[in-house]
Amino acid sequence: MRHDPNKHHRRSIRLKGFDYAQENAYFVTICTQNQACLFGEIVNEQMYLNDAGQLAQMVWKAIPDHFPHVETDAWVVMPNHVHGIIIIVGATHASPPRQSGPPKGSLGAIVGSYKSAVSRQINQLHRTPGTLVWQRNYYEHIIRNDTALNRLRQYITDNPARWEEDQENPIHHSKGHTS
Repeated sequence: MRHDPNKHHRRSIRLKGFDYAQENAYFVTICTQNQACLFGEIVNEQMYLNDAGQLAQMVWKAIPDHFPHVETDAWVVMPNHVHGIIIIVGATHASPPRQSGPPKGSLGAIVGSYKSAVSRQINQLHRTPGTLVWQRNYYEHIIRNDTALNRLRQYITDNPARWEEDQENPIHHSKGHTS
């Protein structure tokens, strides 16, 4: 099927006019393709990572190594998604728009790089080149104050303990977390 921009247009879930390359804290949720439980399992309210989950965790920890203007805060790898707080620090100004993809150093570029690295390494591990690991896009929430930051840290910490109730509502992690 050929792309027809009059029929096939994607609506952005980002906050219109907001510069996602500016200094700020962001809560993100990145979901696996078809909500597949790729990263391990929850047993007695604890997350146990498998090899793919360990890769997802290792790549998350390495984000600041690849983006020196970024810090990571609380995060958790769940069976079928990752929640985390990304803090952009020391940003100088918005990058000029590129021909395609998100601006360099923006939240979109950081999440895209993470998803790409995890996908590549998991597909190498499983010998499944080109297999989709992540759903298109991600959910984000701009963290506007310390109260919200602390609430989201607690949400991340408590996420494994809420897994059973979350299974009854499979889109739990997407509700209320887009700007």
